[in-house]
Amino acid sequence: MALQTLESRSSIHFCTCSACAECHVWQKGMKIGGRFSRMISVIIPTYNEAGDLTATLDSVADSKTLPEVIVVDAGSADGTGDLARRRASCVLVSPRRQRACQMNLGARHAHGRALLFLHADTRLPASALARIESALLNDRVVGGGFARRYDSNSWFLRTTCLLAGLRTRMIGWFLGDQAIFARREAFEKLGGFRDLELFEDLDFSMRMRQTGRVVTLSPPVISSSRRFIYRGPALTTLLDAWLTCRYLTGTDPIALAGARARLHAAQTTGPGAPRGPSIHERTEW
Repeated sequence: MALQTLESRSSIHFCTCSACAECHVWQKGMKIGGRFSRMISVIIPTYNEAGDLTATLDSVADSKTLPEVIVVDAGSADGTGDLARRRASCVLVSPRRQRACQMNLGARHAHGRALLFLHADTRLPASALARIESALLNDRVVGGGFARRYDSNSWFLRTTCLLAGLRTRMIGWFLGDQAIFARREAFEKLGGFRDLELFEDLDFSMRMRQTGRVVTLSPPVISSSRRFIYRGPALTTLLDAWLTCRYLTGTDPIALAGARARLHAAQTTGPGAPRGPSIHERTEW
């Protein structure tokens, strides 16, 4: 099947013929206020995610709600783009490998009145999209996220997930692996994600919380525990907490991104460290 290509906003938009037809239906539904008037657009930023993307797309497809699925790829070399073109409504090629840039690009091309930002290694519960729609029936709700579990039996990670649930319910701060969602008008009012190399998710959820009510939904999403493999759950969590505290006390996110990059470089070069560029890149996501 031939691919149609459209250059737009310094990106490339790929659609299969069938997906293009579906896009026209979504656009028509949005214009006439029909059955898709509250449609959710699911935006997935990717880079070398072929190993996890299928399960994530399967979890989206399991929902009874008709979503628009936009994958924003940053030049993957492992077949992620080809996989996405077979499954997603459309695939955008980002000029930058940066989640904030990729998610903003996806949002600009989305047709939904609600935007769900989903990591490529995070799986939705079957009722996720219906629960988002139900939450947004309350006009005071501007967005939110999900409780989170990891695909690990680690008691330590289970405990951190419980603490994360307390954080979201008490102060409304969500991280990217919690499937952050927002009304389109709220997202646009906030100017989308800021151009940050790190903590773009926390920054956005903190600002969203100031505009209205946010909610924590369940059942939880299931996120990959792969980034805890090398250093282990306790040390990795400690390093994450150290970076977060520095961010919240005013340290420049660019400097923090540099610090994290040095940590990842040490991870791939130290004694006993995993080898190969795919491991290095995936731990950044």
